[in-house]
Amino acid sequence: MADKNMEQVMEKAQVLIEALPYIQRFNRKIIVVKYGGSAMVDEQLKKQVIQDVTLLKLVGFKPIIVHGGGKEISKWVGKVGMEPVFVNGLRKTDADTMEIAEMVLNKVNKSLVTLVEELGVQAVGVSGKDGGLLKVKKKYSNGEDIGFVGEITDVNPRILYDLLEKDFLPIVCPIGLDDEYNTYNINADDAACAIARAVSAEKLAFLTDIEGVYKDPSDKNTLISELTVSDAKKLIGDGFIGGGMLPKLNNCIDAIDNGVSRVHILDGRIAHCLLLEIFTNRGIGTAILGDSEEKFNNEQ
Repeated sequence: MADKNMEQVMEKAQVLIEALPYIQRFNRKIIVVKYGGSAMVDEQLKKQVIQDVTLLKLVGFKPIIVHGGGKEISKWVGKVGMEPVFVNGLRKTDADTMEIAEMVLNKVNKSLVTLVEELGVQAVGVSGKDGGLLKVKKKYSNGEDIGFVGEITDVNPRILYDLLEKDFLPIVCPIGLDDEYNTYNINADDAACAIARAVSAEKLAFLTDIEGVYKDPSDKNTLISELTVSDAKKLIGDGFIGGGMLPKLNNCIDAIDNGVSRVHILDGRIAHCLLLEIFTNRGIGTAILGDSEEKFNNEQ
């Protein structure tokens, strides 16, 4: 029994040793986590994601959370007797829906702040309206007016830098203002990508409801662990990428092309997916990297 207990202790030690080079490499570096999907709905998964981000903070990373809330918005739109309407995957947002969306997203934001604070880390929830963080213009879907949906035109990261400098964990709600100070809902993937570019993040991680990028989506054995930008563009050009993965992968490419070192697409339904991806040699999702960057698996 003693030998078995010692084996378990040594296994735990090995896990920590495996994480060491990653902690050294990314110490004091900014990582943006786009938090959405089922991991926001399941209370246990929500706690595990917040535990992961809090641990990243405590071992020296500088995390920024950018959250969505689409499922919660749809629930509240239904509660008031309205029907959610989507055009090409984008929520059609009239004035009433915008009011509900802002209310719900702020509620989600403060609930995440509370979870982080419960773990002993100070967090500050901010809207993209605060400090001129996210400036937008009206976004159209194939020429169709879809209401108060914003396309980001500028990011002022000063408020984020100030919070990071004072050792707070920023949690960003994807709401922005246009030049006439109208309020717009922003796709959380777009917001996370724009913020990651603006702060020159070392990493951008998307928590999704899919395992990662597949060469053949119908074959679960074709999950791609690491993908260069050129490889990603080729997959898109060859027609392997479609549906909701297409805009997500384009966001990843855009982030890499604008200075983000690595982008990760992770299945947020897997417990502690962030830690498994960032602190282990193989990871569990798909990492997208620049063509000139050596694959991290080859560095070990």
